[in-house]
Amino acid sequence: MQLTKAEEQIMHILWTLEEATVQDILKEFAKDKPARTTIATILGILETKEFVAHRTDGRSNVYWAIIKKDDYSKKQLFGFLKNYFDGSFSSLTSFFAKETNLSIDDLDKLMEETKQALQEEQNK
Repeated sequence: MQLTKAEEQIMHILWTLEEATVQDILKEFAKDKPARTTIATILGILETKEFVAHRTDGRSNVYWAIIKKDDYSKKQLFGFLKNYFDGSFSSLTSFFAKETNLSIDDLDKLMEETKQALQEEQNK
């Protein structure tokens, strides 16, 4: 399930803080702070979507993420790959390389780092 930009913003704060009240989340906004009620509404939506849960602590609700950031990121990335590059990682990589003007050396380094990461993952 895809989140709106506002929902993702709240989720990133919860992933960072691990647990937070509406007031804690509000403090994380440097500028253009949303209204307290807006944050509470978004948290309610996220709870309905089963992305967050809460417990009552005194007069405040304390929220935490049910969905791990890595799990959400993975799902979004693979959805993006499927929708825009027909599920082809090589098409994505080629597009990225062209758009960012990667040099052959940069591509070789990327390949080597990827191989090392895969080998480390297999050795676990």
